[in-house]
Amino acid sequence: MLDLTRFKVLTFDCYGTMIDWESGIFSTLRSILAAHNQRISDFGLLELYSELELKAEQGEFLPYRDILQSVVRGFGEHLGFAPTDAEVRSLPESLPNWQPFPDTVEALHKLKTRYRLAVLSNVDDDLFASTAPKLGVAFEHVITAQQAGCYKPCMKIFKLAEERIGVTREQWLHVGQSIYHDVIPAQSLGIATVWVNRPSPRPGAGAAKAATAKPDWEVPDLQTLAKLAA
Repeated sequence: MLDLTRFKVLTFDCYGTMIDWESGIFSTLRSILAAHNQRISDFGLLELYSELELKAEQGEFLPYRDILQSVVRGFGEHLGFAPTDAEVRSLPESLPNWQPFPDTVEALHKLKTRYRLAVLSNVDDDLFASTAPKLGVAFEHVITAQQAGCYKPCMKIFKLAEERIGVTREQWLHVGQSIYHDVIPAQSLGIATVWVNRPSPRPGAGAAKAATAKPDWEVPDLQTLAKLAA
């Protein structure tokens, strides 16, 4: 078990860890699919989402708004329909309405009494700005894919965070829902990790690329982490 007293800073993934992105994804994509008489299982939808998002994040850097629009077009290509321009825009436009998990805000308040808090998120600055008020606490640092010019698991995000936060890796704990995007790259730098393995129709991965690693700790939600830290 981790000695949580050794850490000074906790960095958090946002969407999937603090924000219920699966509900946001389902709400928008199910509406689009229904309009085109398309059906896909919850597991299949999340799996296809993860594949399309990852593909769009490879190569030349694109804003996350463009990534999400590419995902909608990809659903059309895979399922045989042509989304309208409004439907293509609807996924990034829905992101500001995605809500925190029920445990998020209280847990963050508890953790903030013991640690410095920061965010490392695969998102655009303005999109996170629309989410930030929902999280209920002020983060000391917010490092985004837009600032780094690449998407996790790209190391540039973690190294940019290290420069700004200014603590040793031994004093830094990274908390995330995705083994692929968060646990593996953080551990490769010697940063301890907590895997937030939230329930999902696609267990162990959700809307992220499936991967395997051994995090330093696994919790089902942030409230559990807050209780352990206390």
